[in-house]
Amino acid sequence: MPLRKSLLVADRSSGRTRYSMLEAIRQFAEEQLMASGEAAEARNAHARYFAGREADVIAVWDSPRQRAAYDWFTIELANLRTAFRWAADQRDLDVAVTIATYAAFLGLWVERYEPIAWAEELIEPARTVDHPRLAYLYVTASQCCLAGRPEAALRYSSAGQTVVSAGRGEVPFGLEEKLGAAFVFIGQPERAAEWCRTQLARGRDTHTLTWASLVLSLAIAGNFDEAQAAVTGLIDAAEETRNPHALSYALLARGFAYRDSDPVRALEDMRRGLVIAQDSGNRANESHVAGSLCRLEADHGDPLAALDYFSLSIRNYRDSGDTTSIRVPLAILAGFLDRIECHESAAIAAGFAFDRLTAAWVPEISTTIAHLREVLGDRTYESLARKGETMTTAAIVTYAYDQIDQARSSLTHPG
Repeated sequence: MPLRKSLLVADRSSGRTRYSMLEAIRQFAEEQLMASGEAAEARNAHARYFAGREADVIAVWDSPRQRAAYDWFTIELANLRTAFRWAADQRDLDVAVTIATYAAFLGLWVERYEPIAWAEELIEPARTVDHPRLAYLYVTASQCCLAGRPEAALRYSSAGQTVVSAGRGEVPFGLEEKLGAAFVFIGQPERAAEWCRTQLARGRDTHTLTWASLVLSLAIAGNFDEAQAAVTGLIDAAEETRNPHALSYALLARGFAYRDSDPVRALEDMRRGLVIAQDSGNRANESHVAGSLCRLEADHGDPLAALDYFSLSIRNYRDSGDTTSIRVPLAILAGFLDRIECHESAAIAAGFAFDRLTAAWVPEISTTIAHLREVLGDRTYESLARKGETMTTAAIVTYAYDQIDQARSSLTHPG
């Protein structure tokens, strides 16, 4: 039947033809399925279909065509949500767990964190039956630290480490390393490094992700000599995977390790890592690399480029709802504003940004605050910092954009 005479609507905007129907027609069709008693069978088939797509989609992710996997996830998120919800409500644990874990895996790299909650929902029933994907669920759930829940993330990390250490269940691509991320978020990167070393000894780091995380954790802890020693060979190994995420992440790690001792080299690594992240559609790496480039460009490169990276990383974290990581570029922005003598604005940004995470990731924030206290006086600084501390994320983002625009104008048109 010609499409124009059917009940379907064709959408070819994505490069592939996808068919849909008007909502009224969809509801009518669903009512007919329910009336005939076939709705449950159709929903079961729908859920099983999306659980069955895991191998093919993850194979695309683990290739130079990685962007196609992210595009598929973004297009199919509503279907994945419906399939998960049905399977979970029907207590079809295998199907629900499969959808939750691989959807959260893909969502992590495009900063869509909704499926993390799906994994959290399934942990108790999966733990009761010692499900083979229990470790994967803990890894996934522990990423709730990105949504501003570090204490819950620590609980999931601790439980997940116990499961992994007991050898119960496997996690793909060496992602067990993510169970150490929560320690970084509470300002204990040395514990994350210790966990990474333990996992490397198990020999399951197929894609250099644990290796790169070890380097990052050491650098964040201030152990730059160890980080530089550990990074030897990392980039070559990451390139051999032909996986854009692995290479972009490895470049971030090496750039971070050399950010103080060899900033020119670090800039080259970070800029290359950013291009790879953007070309492959990896918004998570784009955000993290851009956040690191803020500082490198401001101190050793192009201050105007630094302002662009401030805007990029802050916007990405705001859009994703990552209320934790957004403090990192804001802490670096406070230092930037202090150096160009916008002291009051710097104090407000520092007031919002300062916490355990930024104290670890951006140790110079303490120097910035000490200088602001000296310039402004303790009473004025504390008043301004308190103003920043009480601002909502939306308010501080708007404020930061305004300060970035003013700084750009002053750098472009001095005087």
